[in-house]
Amino acid sequence: MNYPKIIDTHAHIYPQKIAAKAISNIGNFYDVKMNSDKGTSEDLLESGKQTNVEKYIVCSTSTSVHQVKNINDFIASQVQKHKEFIGFATLHIDMEEEEIYNEIQRIKSVNLKGIKLHPDFQRFDIDDPRAEKIYRNIGQLPILFHAGDDRFDYSAPQRLAKVAKKFPKMTAIAAHFGGYCRWSEIDAYDGLDNVYFDTSSSLFKLPEIMAKDILKHLGYERFMFGTDFPMWTHKEELERLLALGLPDSVYEDILYNNAKRILKI
Repeated sequence: MNYPKIIDTHAHIYPQKIAAKAISNIGNFYDVKMNSDKGTSEDLLESGKQTNVEKYIVCSTSTSVHQVKNINDFIASQVQKHKEFIGFATLHIDMEEEEIYNEIQRIKSVNLKGIKLHPDFQRFDIDDPRAEKIYRNIGQLPILFHAGDDRFDYSAPQRLAKVAKKFPKMTAIAAHFGGYCRWSEIDAYDGLDNVYFDTSSSLFKLPEIMAKDILKHLGYERFMFGTDFPMWTHKEELERLLALGLPDSVYEDILYNNAKRILKI
């Protein structure tokens, strides 16, 4: 099959020595059987070769303050090594505001282009006032938020919508069709032109008719393709998306054009 040109806007990478453990922990957290223990940069590139991926946004999440610098250094090293990678940094809510400001300046200097926050892993509400020290200091950097989980309320769509309203210059990306397993709540994003979405880790569970309704309701022009690798391979996530039977022009936008425009890639 000749796959269209793709930008994967949501992929995780890990150093070889911790990749298997990290993937196991993710599977346990979501109670999803992981089909692979491959989560290195090389594994990501190999998966992307099975389709037609041109660029990857790569990230990892800190669960404590002391992990932040090491993770960001690792992501920066992989961006430098692999021209296909665009790096998103991690931050942590327990950092002091001066630390956050300084780390943002540092990550910009090493060519990282955004921030990834996972409120469920990091155990904070998106709209927690303590998180505002992050939002105040990001400047033009987009934030990719894990969004949604019916077991928790940290990343509920309503919380992200509240923050997007308060910080209208923020570029927010709500992963997982705007809210994993909370898709009935996506009306919270109505009228917010600074919130965008990715398609990752949803179509294995989201009914086809509901997926189509969400895409149409929120706007095809606001969606970007993502895999959440190593949760899924590129072939798996792409074929799930293609199975929706959308027009070719819509696929071209979701798979490539929207990311180019929204993230200025």
